[in-house]
Amino acid sequence: MNEFNRRRFLEGSAGLAASSALGSSVLWAPAVHAQSSLSFKPEKGAKLRVLRWSRFVQGDIDAYMANVKKFTEKTGVEVRVDNEGWEDVRPKAAVAANTGAGPDIILSTNDDANLYPEKLLDVTDLAEYLGKKYGGWYPACEAYLRPDGKKWIGLALGAAGSYMVYRQSQVKAAGFDAFPKDTNGFLAMFKALKEKGTPGGMALGNATGDGLWCNWLIWSHGGMLVDKNNKVVIDSPETIKALEYGRELYSTFIPGTLSWLDPNNNKAFLDGQVSVTNNGISIYYAAKNSNDPKVKEMAADIQHASFPVGPVGVPTESHLFFNQMIMKYTKYPNAAKEFLRFMMEQEQFDPWLTGAGGYIAQPLRAYEKTGIWTVDPKHTAYRDGVKNMRPAGYAGKLGYASAGAGADFIVVNMVAEAASGSKTPKEAAERAQKRAERYYKV
Repeated sequence: MNEFNRRRFLEGSAGLAASSALGSSVLWAPAVHAQSSLSFKPEKGAKLRVLRWSRFVQGDIDAYMANVKKFTEKTGVEVRVDNEGWEDVRPKAAVAANTGAGPDIILSTNDDANLYPEKLLDVTDLAEYLGKKYGGWYPACEAYLRPDGKKWIGLALGAAGSYMVYRQSQVKAAGFDAFPKDTNGFLAMFKALKEKGTPGGMALGNATGDGLWCNWLIWSHGGMLVDKNNKVVIDSPETIKALEYGRELYSTFIPGTLSWLDPNNNKAFLDGQVSVTNNGISIYYAAKNSNDPKVKEMAADIQHASFPVGPVGVPTESHLFFNQMIMKYTKYPNAAKEFLRFMMEQEQFDPWLTGAGGYIAQPLRAYEKTGIWTVDPKHTAYRDGVKNMRPAGYAGKLGYASAGAGADFIVVNMVAEAASGSKTPKEAAERAQKRAERYYKV
């Protein structure tokens, strides 16, 4: 985004492949001037343990584990992969960082790496190699994992896009031939859907991914948690207007969204309880691959759209960012670096993106060419998630404060309080201001 002051890391962008991949089996050429190869010799007897978030799409873990097997066959390094829910990875990663024991590699979310950057292995050499070879990292990747502008404290894996998922037939029945592109139309659509008995709903519990719509809500009206100088400014007229809008929007939701976590809206949508929600592509993926004929039939009616543009006048996308961190305490740093290099190379990364069915948007520009984004037009909306996203700590610099505030769900809780009426918009903003100031100490 032009309004976000991020340095752009575009080395090698001119070397993007000239032809696009038509499928995972078709290889395209990476940057022609890039360093041809880089490898790290694993330590003798190396074994690796990887902690990652559980899949929402079966093809993700299937393709990931196939690549793990290839890595072990090639290097002899045994790799154990443990899967945990998003809400469980974060505290387990923090414990590992603080105790100096646990997984060698952790795949976590948003700016978790900034909670304990001194506990993470410097992967600058690997990040620069991959950036040069594959057209450069998107700016959000740098913001999250290169906070000092010099050293990379982790590698980006991508992001699960938070886009609108809706039943086209029900939106049309409510009087809308196209999905609204502005917040006024968006609210009118939700009201009409409720009147038709086909309401929408979005998570207002402490949902790591699906609660990110609350960032969009605040940003779309010009509010922000902190300014570019990391001064807390959430208690503002812009935020109040956003919360008033959010309260009106919430009045159209299906009951129960205040306690929704990340799996809840998937279930509600596939059960036919809601006609519109925000989510990754996993709802569509589940419908297409369902053994239930009624659910499978729903896939043809599912469409995707970007969040509407609010009074601020520009898109304000917030997506669930995925990072890959090597813990500094690992006994096998070379093996860990080689594992991440191997997994990010085109021969492995392209089939993984394809296996995930569009659930993860790529962090490197060259992978825009991956065939999964065009094989089904319903996938394309998710392709540019990392490219267009604002980091969760917008508009400030990421670090301990932004990571802590994000982990504490300050923005989500503020929106929930105002939307439900447990606090007035002003009271909710004031409470969020005080909570955030505990992290952003002057």
